[in-house]
Amino acid sequence: MSKIIELREKLNSEDDIKNLFNETIEKAKECNNKYNAFVTITDEYNHIDSDSFLNGIPYSLKDNFSTEGILTTGSSNLLKNYVPVFDSTVYEKLKNAGAVLIGKTVLDELAMGGTGTTGNTGIVKNPCDINRMIGGSSSGSAASVAAGVVPFSIGSDTGDSVRKPASYSGIVGFKPTYGRISRYGLFNFASSLDHVGILSKSVMDAAIVTDILKGYDSKDMTSLKDDGIKYVNEINNDITGKKLFYIKEIIDVNTDSEEVKENIRLFHELIDKIKSIGVFVEEVSFDKSLLNAIQGSYYSISCAEATSNNSNLTGLPFGERVEGKDYKEIMLRTRTDGFSELIKRRFVLGSYILKRENQEKLYLNALRVRRLIVEKMNELFNKYDGLILPSTGGIAPLFNSNSSDKLSNEYLLLESHMIIGNFGGYPSISIPYAKVNSMPVGITLTCGAMKDALTLNIANKLEELIKYDGGEYHV
Repeated sequence: MSKIIELREKLNSEDDIKNLFNETIEKAKECNNKYNAFVTITDEYNHIDSDSFLNGIPYSLKDNFSTEGILTTGSSNLLKNYVPVFDSTVYEKLKNAGAVLIGKTVLDELAMGGTGTTGNTGIVKNPCDINRMIGGSSSGSAASVAAGVVPFSIGSDTGDSVRKPASYSGIVGFKPTYGRISRYGLFNFASSLDHVGILSKSVMDAAIVTDILKGYDSKDMTSLKDDGIKYVNEINNDITGKKLFYIKEIIDVNTDSEEVKENIRLFHELIDKIKSIGVFVEEVSFDKSLLNAIQGSYYSISCAEATSNNSNLTGLPFGERVEGKDYKEIMLRTRTDGFSELIKRRFVLGSYILKRENQEKLYLNALRVRRLIVEKMNELFNKYDGLILPSTGGIAPLFNSNSSDKLSNEYLLLESHMIIGNFGGYPSISIPYAKVNSMPVGITLTCGAMKDALTLNIANKLEELIKYDGGEYHV
């Protein structure tokens, strides 16, 4: 059921919209007390009337999207008092569609991380179990939706930063084709991998929001011309005869983890159900050496691009400045005090990769691996409509499990495969499908580039088939 449509049907006047805003603000404050989802809660009511599905609908926005006059920190101490003087295109479009912003959400610092524990305002807790991580980097956005505060939230996805927290918290996370939604005003992490993404309670809601946000933007040279398709009108198309595949080398894991074993068992049960409705599903083999190079290539590319993109965070043009005797000392002290250890490690790694003597071996080879993976995937997408896999290996990790920015070697491919969607700029969506040890797990569907309507269509039909009832975690 679409939460957006459900709310929209109850909003018959401006008073209704304002009352819903005030109720949502109170929920957001309670959510912050329990889960630490928000950097800023926007008490100021700001609504532009519209005839769109989103008119009057409250939402949250990851705190790496520029919002004029509203604090935008990237969850970094270096930007803890930064207030932009312009709006991101995403925020501008949502305002003009009548959506009402209720808060900016916590992320892993500068979107570099997958735990939800490195934001400068503290860790984000999972509404499904406060002793567990929600993942990242769109951690606060996922928590605000999972906790029932808002029907949708906007995040960013560079490797799996929308889809993994969605899987860990039992909601939907959708990343459209690269460039489908403008990135103007989004803090750059890794420009060739960054995508705007939507977190929501249903696939229909993800389609509604994407319909509003998609389209060419002259301020973003990577943005795509609107495909002219209304995704909400295509979402219920019959999928009988569609062809899906999963990758043998990713599913075949040797692990002692009972949670991972159960997740894989449930995945195979789901595949049988999918086949029963007339969808063809086949196992395919993929070069294991390429798969094993996914994570290393991702870190090489993303750290190099992040180091370049964030070179302006020096404390000189803006940000929290630490004074020194000259500009070099100011930059050194500002960046040393302003960034967490994780961020500093990534910048050091990126600088090393970008050194002239290292570029051929580390950066260019990573780009070659990416190209080979994308070429193989494009071959598969010529034969199949989509790739389906468990979103993650296990369930959301406990905070005391010594989890960090590293992944278990036992099932590394199962935990990191969603990066493929960013390598190729493919539309990719995670939807909840089962519970393991009372915690949600998701499946990810990835389709060929520009196949956003098909991705949402198949995902919607799978959502109907699964009938996932994960319960509510309302604040």
